[in-house]
Amino acid sequence: MKTLTQENVAELSIATIRTLSIDSVEHAKHGHLGMPLGSAPMAYKLFKDVMKHNPKNPKWYDRDRFILTSGHGSILLYTLLHLSGYNVSIEDLKEFRQLGSITPGHPEVDVTPGVEATTGPLGQGISTTVGFAIAERNLAHTYNKEDISIVDHYTYTICGDGDLMEGVAQEAMSLAGHLGLGKLIVLYDSNDVCSDGFVSDSNTEDVQKKYEAMGWQTLYVEDGNDISAVQQAIDSAKTETNKPSLIEVKNIIGFGSPNFGGTAAIHSNPVGDDESKLIKQAYKWLHEEKFFIPEEVKEDFAEIVSKGSEVEKDWNNRFKDYQGKYPELAKQFIDSMDNKVEIEDVKLEFTEDKMATRAASGKVLNSLAKQIPSLIGGSADLASSNKTTIDGNTFMTKGDYKGPNIHFGIREFSMASIVNGLALHGGVKGYSGTFLVFADYMKAAIRMSAIINRPVTYVFTHDSIMLGQDGPTHQPVEQLASLRATPNLNVIRPADANETKAAWSIAINSKGTPTAIILGRHDVPVLPHASVEGVKRGAYIISEGKDELSGIIIASGSEVELALKAQQLLEKDGVSINVVSMPSWELFNQQDMDYKNQVLPPVITNKLVVEMGSPIGWREYVGPKGEIWGIDDFGESGNGNALAEKLGFTSENIVHIYKTMLERNQ
Repeated sequence: MKTLTQENVAELSIATIRTLSIDSVEHAKHGHLGMPLGSAPMAYKLFKDVMKHNPKNPKWYDRDRFILTSGHGSILLYTLLHLSGYNVSIEDLKEFRQLGSITPGHPEVDVTPGVEATTGPLGQGISTTVGFAIAERNLAHTYNKEDISIVDHYTYTICGDGDLMEGVAQEAMSLAGHLGLGKLIVLYDSNDVCSDGFVSDSNTEDVQKKYEAMGWQTLYVEDGNDISAVQQAIDSAKTETNKPSLIEVKNIIGFGSPNFGGTAAIHSNPVGDDESKLIKQAYKWLHEEKFFIPEEVKEDFAEIVSKGSEVEKDWNNRFKDYQGKYPELAKQFIDSMDNKVEIEDVKLEFTEDKMATRAASGKVLNSLAKQIPSLIGGSADLASSNKTTIDGNTFMTKGDYKGPNIHFGIREFSMASIVNGLALHGGVKGYSGTFLVFADYMKAAIRMSAIINRPVTYVFTHDSIMLGQDGPTHQPVEQLASLRATPNLNVIRPADANETKAAWSIAINSKGTPTAIILGRHDVPVLPHASVEGVKRGAYIISEGKDELSGIIIASGSEVELALKAQQLLEKDGVSINVVSMPSWELFNQQDMDYKNQVLPPVITNKLVVEMGSPIGWREYVGPKGEIWGIDDFGESGNGNALAEKLGFTSENIVHIYKTMLERNQ
């Protein structure tokens, strides 16, 4: 038998990646085939010879991270994971895109061993990748010592033309260049084709010059099938330690397809049996059996496991030395990487009579930072308004990543995606801040936080029309309803400083659910009867009526103050009510029926909700005879208190609405 040269084995391995991709997509009769066929050589080089990883331990702390930004080409990643020795079987490839399989249409973290991130819509993956790179640098500056380094890995991604068109990608890559993230390497699958046709139909910019202007090193590989050129480009990228690197690799989408290669026709569709055979012939593939893997290819990829095991073994020995010399830091590192950070309570007491919940949040954040060294984050150029700066600490800069504060700049969408990357990398607890109305810019990334089950914390301030003179463009109305409609997202709108403290405690202790803390700009009373336990249960009776109940007023946020004042006015008229503070629908919905019925008894039909936002969704809590006093139109520019009065958010008007409801229901 003829012995293959190393070069020929590499060619055979790349052909195997391509043929497995073809067989998987054709078997599923669905999937994106073009990108995997074009990008197979550089992906092979990355997994086989470049990356530091151990397929037998996909969660090893100091592994290189690979994120497939072009997530529609997921079969490329699954094929590589299978061949490299991860726990992805040939049967899993045959179940590609099938219900319940571990090889879904787009990569999903925690579903497929070896998948680092759920990338989903184009652009988000590369933004998330920037978060990975920031986490690595922060951890390296926090834990590495001159004598022992325990954090030293690269972040790699493969992206496409479509990814680089997305604004969120450009936001994140601009920040990456500004921060000089030298251990971030992007392989750009430059194939000149997108879903509707050619890239030039909509985009003719000079990508190289664009990213050079953003502070990136840019490199070019003329032929993506030349794996030695790919290797040289990656080596050059690694020598540049002060800039992230973008390697443009010219590829042909659907490489090998005689009828569809180089066109949009092969972007996202199977090609059929006849074309599949022709493609395989172009690769000089000699095997008729589908899902076939030559023995030489198995041996070629087996080197990844043996090499990865040795590299991890060396790291484990180094970490043992580290534990001996720096035991407290070693424990802190492991706990942070495993997300074992918890607090019993926020060690902070409020003595003020009045305080805006955003101000209270800032105090809580600074108190938490003393207990949780892994807490890092910042704001989209609104830190002074959002109160998201950890005082007495530095901001991350190029070359100094200890932080813990981050200037995200006015990049709301990428900020949220980057914080997702922080959470996915592990070792840090990320948070971000901006005005609530700008949650619209971030919604896709917030949704991603919920999908990937990562406990990201979103700080949203300026939560209502009380924002005032900035007008309707900045006054949130529908944002709360939108966030509350998102599955697996805890939305907490605290009434005062003490409820704010509870909201942060919930966010920090969360293991698989992100939290949006909704905060006001204007001062509200610090309520001595606010209940931390009540907030954790989503809703509670904050003030009981003195006599036989006629009904209940439910409120969240600053409107709880209005409800409490209305209760006092009603009591003077001989009308007794309970006031329920309901900061979180999601947490309340998780309670048992006994507790729900205790807070909102079904026999009491007179229930009034007061909230300065869209009334959508509140009907469930007030029932058919209840009333919802909300806002179903946009605000206007003017003094916040004057606008609230104009729209009927006064305790006197709430009394009027409540009495009108009573009369109607008699």
